[in-house]
Amino acid sequence: MSAATKEFKKVTTASVQEMKKRGEKIAMLTAYDFTLARMVDQAGVDVILVGDSASNVMAGHETTLPITLSQMIYHASSVVRAVERALVVVDLPFGSYQGNSKEALSSAIRIMKESGAHAVKLEGGSEIITSVKRILTAGIPVMGHLGLTPQSIYKFGTYTVRAKEEEEAEKLIEDALLLESTGCFAIVLEKIPAKLATRVAAAVHIPVIGIGAGNGVDGQVLVLHDMLGMTHEFSPRFLRRYLHLYESITGGIRQYCEDVKSLNFPNESEQY
Repeated sequence: MSAATKEFKKVTTASVQEMKKRGEKIAMLTAYDFTLARMVDQAGVDVILVGDSASNVMAGHETTLPITLSQMIYHASSVVRAVERALVVVDLPFGSYQGNSKEALSSAIRIMKESGAHAVKLEGGSEIITSVKRILTAGIPVMGHLGLTPQSIYKFGTYTVRAKEEEEAEKLIEDALLLESTGCFAIVLEKIPAKLATRVAAAVHIPVIGIGAGNGVDGQVLVLHDMLGMTHEFSPRFLRRYLHLYESITGGIRQYCEDVKSLNFPNESEQY
């Protein structure tokens, strides 16, 4: 264990802010079910995001928009039951907080009460700040999300890098400062230029977690199914596949099918 590392029995919003102050990078991954969440937690991940990316990797939708609040609560509940150490953050899904701060508070309360999660995450800056403020008044921690915000994909029309132009970059910095001053405990920056992400991380005192935002931020997050290679069609530049489970799993299933059909399984030692 390095001198900069402190082992937390339980990671909290205060823990991750302390990690930024010490210069210790924050490891964050998604999880959506009990079995994988337990593995992620026991492997030492600091923050688990129950992302609305469940809409894609768990339900097969093209975008994150279709997933409902009740479905997010189901996934979050499964994850929370598995976790002993990590901080669990849950995405508020599309339509549960935009434009109506009362509905935003109600959505956040449902997630916290029904799943047992530790915080919620919202996409956007000044456009959704009234919802952020209202949720914070209930004592619910909020993580922000700027840059490429997948819930706004139909507005953007593309998943390309955001904030390459000066005007959008300046607004992103302003939004990050606004989220910090409002009371967010951390911010995710998705798919923006690395230099801009480094500027944001230096400008705010709260942790900045990047996905496709370079290494000048305070931590990184990836979708678990992508980094394990369970998905294989999706290959953005920022994704590093640490395993190639798609090939391993399909290979194992093919072998099982062959063994069943050839009467190789079960053998004499595998029956009663």
